[in-house]
Amino acid sequence: MNASSASPPRICTDQHGLKHRELTEKLIRIFFNIYNELGHGFLESVYEQAFAVSLAENNIFFERQIAIPVGFRADLLVEKKVILELKAARAIDSACEKQLLNYLRATNIEVGMLFNFGARAEFKRYLFDSEKKNPCKSVFIRGEEVS
Repeated sequence: MNASSASPPRICTDQHGLKHRELTEKLIRIFFNIYNELGHGFLESVYEQAFAVSLAENNIFFERQIAIPVGFRADLLVEKKVILELKAARAIDSACEKQLLNYLRATNIEVGMLFNFGARAEFKRYLFDSEKKNPCKSVFIRGEEVS
């Protein structure tokens, strides 16, 4: 086989098994669109409202301020698959990360995204496999079982 007929190796996110890849890519695009439009300096509630508007405009199902069984509230639950936690801090710190990981640990949701609308736009994607969580028969959010 000559060099011209050989195709270069490609990295495909599907090969890495990114759970809910298509949805999380849409969420990242929405985040950067909001950041580019609003910049930094607003309260988290302003970014949450902007995210809600953008999700609705993109026909993406979401719920706001979801009660988590451990007594907290997640900013957004998107398509019953991804928990979003929005911050307006200088930077993502370990406390923000632990908060989102606790939300994932306390529910059957496996994917979480942390978006920071600070002076520099930042995001992180987290996966907490259900197999690694404490076994429980079911978790309910707003009276509906979430798997």
